[in-house]
Amino acid sequence: MRLNKFISETGLCSRREADSWIAQGLVSVNGAIAVVGTQVQAGDDVRVRGKPLGEKRKDTYIAFNKPVGITCTTERHVAGNIIDYIGHPERIFPIGRLDKDSDGLILLTSDGDIVNEILRAENNHEKEYLVTVDRAVSDSFLRGMAAGVAILDTVTKPCIVERLGRNQFRIVLTQGLNRQIRRMCESFDYQVRRLQRVRIVNVRLGALKPGRWRNLSGEELRGLLPHRFDQAGPAAPDGTRASG
Repeated sequence: MRLNKFISETGLCSRREADSWIAQGLVSVNGAIAVVGTQVQAGDDVRVRGKPLGEKRKDTYIAFNKPVGITCTTERHVAGNIIDYIGHPERIFPIGRLDKDSDGLILLTSDGDIVNEILRAENNHEKEYLVTVDRAVSDSFLRGMAAGVAILDTVTKPCIVERLGRNQFRIVLTQGLNRQIRRMCESFDYQVRRLQRVRIVNVRLGALKPGRWRNLSGEELRGLLPHRFDQAGPAAPDGTRASG
């Protein structure tokens, strides 16, 4: 494992900060001053400013019910950013995005290695939404949405679309284009009034209240990343209170 990743996984700093410390000669491995790009393995004596590195932190994986108006960014200068709203003690970041005008389920983690894995389009991970539009949902609209819609110089993948009520439908996507559902609806002259994400793969929003978050269970982690969490997995208590 690269030294900067090894250091960052203890929660001491980011990889970029670790690289800066290494370049300044502040990090040693088995008594020798390290250089950027140094590889380490279990059992190596890694020290920062002469002090032994602490134990690797336990990674955090949470489900959050994002209210409308919260922005999915780690930029702390942005008003209403998701990081300040949650106020989690660990350094976490969102996996993907959920539009500011949308609400519902979003996952956040301190484990940077899983983000691209979950978001990678070829993995075809399902995301389920409940959508309310400004007028009655027609059969032709449902068929058109399901078959694929020309937006953003491409055609969306075929998807599952089901009527739930006069102005409401359920849609299950396996891709995540920018404002995809809103753009798809606009192609048929429909305007979205509410867009709520209720599921990501096997993780469901359930009874989680707006503005609250909970830790993912071992079963949920195994469903998201079976090759990473194919054993018992970490325990994950529910019901932690979010800030705000």
